[in-house]
Amino acid sequence: MPLWMLLCALWLAPMLLAQTTSRAAEIEAARDRKQQKLSPDLPDKWERRLLYMKEARLIERFTFGYYGFRASIGQMATGSGFALGPEYFRQDLAGGALAFRASAAASTRRWVKLNTTFGAPRLFRNHAEWYVQTEHHNYNSMDYYGSGPDSKEESRTNYRLEDTAIDTRFMVRPWRWLAVGASGGYLLMNIGPGQGEPPSTDKVFAPAQAPGIDQQTNFWRYGPLASINYLDSPLGPRSGGLYTLRYDIYRDRRLHQFSFERLEVDLQQYIPLFNKRRVIALHGKAAATTKGEGQKVPFYFQNVLGGANDLRGFAQYRFYGDDMILLNAEWRWEAFPALDVVFFGDAGKVSDRSRDIVRFKDLETAVGFGFRFNVRNATFMRLDFGFSHEGFRFWLKFNDIYGKLPLGQSSPLHVY
Repeated sequence: MPLWMLLCALWLAPMLLAQTTSRAAEIEAARDRKQQKLSPDLPDKWERRLLYMKEARLIERFTFGYYGFRASIGQMATGSGFALGPEYFRQDLAGGALAFRASAAASTRRWVKLNTTFGAPRLFRNHAEWYVQTEHHNYNSMDYYGSGPDSKEESRTNYRLEDTAIDTRFMVRPWRWLAVGASGGYLLMNIGPGQGEPPSTDKVFAPAQAPGIDQQTNFWRYGPLASINYLDSPLGPRSGGLYTLRYDIYRDRRLHQFSFERLEVDLQQYIPLFNKRRVIALHGKAAATTKGEGQKVPFYFQNVLGGANDLRGFAQYRFYGDDMILLNAEWRWEAFPALDVVFFGDAGKVSDRSRDIVRFKDLETAVGFGFRFNVRNATFMRLDFGFSHEGFRFWLKFNDIYGKLPLGQSSPLHVY
């Protein structure tokens, strides 16, 4: 290095060192001043509200109640609109030996549902249960498109379905996962003209096309029940299975024209993946009806497909038939602790001849996606978007998609 460059470097070094030290001191001083002015990163008002709901457990308190009193949201047949009402529910009466439920609900479409249930769920050291239940429905606009798989979408009508039932059931559980028993009840039916649009069913369909539209009757009902249940959770299952069977004998007590018998099977299977954060949920359901010489199945007692609980790409109650088969499959992904993302496929059909049901062809199909909002591992609300050759359907419901096959009820199953 030349001598003159060495002399320049020695002369400039103290100044550069002083400047660097001064700059470092300024940065450190600025950091100290900023540290003194730091404040917490406060959430915005929406984050604060959600945080309050979480910490106060408002959703849990609202849905699970306070000393037995709680709000009943939904819990009504598809098509009711938004339904809300009070409910009183206790499972701890007499030290847990007795249970009682009473509820009343009304919907935005002026549908009404009343229920009382009383029972002993832990008889004989939890090896048996007994219940008695009363149920009343007054639904003023149930859709009807005609019977059979070839009904037309443009044939939509509606009718009033009003019924009152008193039922009892007794079940024995020899093992925790198995229950067998029997049930019976009495049902009073009233079918009337529908309200609003579309036209009333009795104005479009003759009694030969819709048996029971012009004549009212009451029924005795009785039959055996059986259930195999090894779900990991009764409210939000992620593994295990639930297999249910019921056989009902309906006897027309007034007109002696509408007696029939029906076998129903409902199968659910949950296959967990990746520590249960992903689940394959499978569901199958079938029903076969028989009737004696000269007897008919009332149209309001036919099996029904279409809507939020089965074929989600079709209108509610789109298909009516004496016999039915349904297949559902869902892939569920727990995106967040309280939210599942779902992709699904549905297939099913109705028929007025049992032999057509066992032939897996000409099935109506639907596909789609949805979301499940969960509280304590139970579905609090679900959104489903279904697509079929008849268009797009959006469903908002406050219950799980599969649920449980009602056991021991005399009312038509599609009114629950």
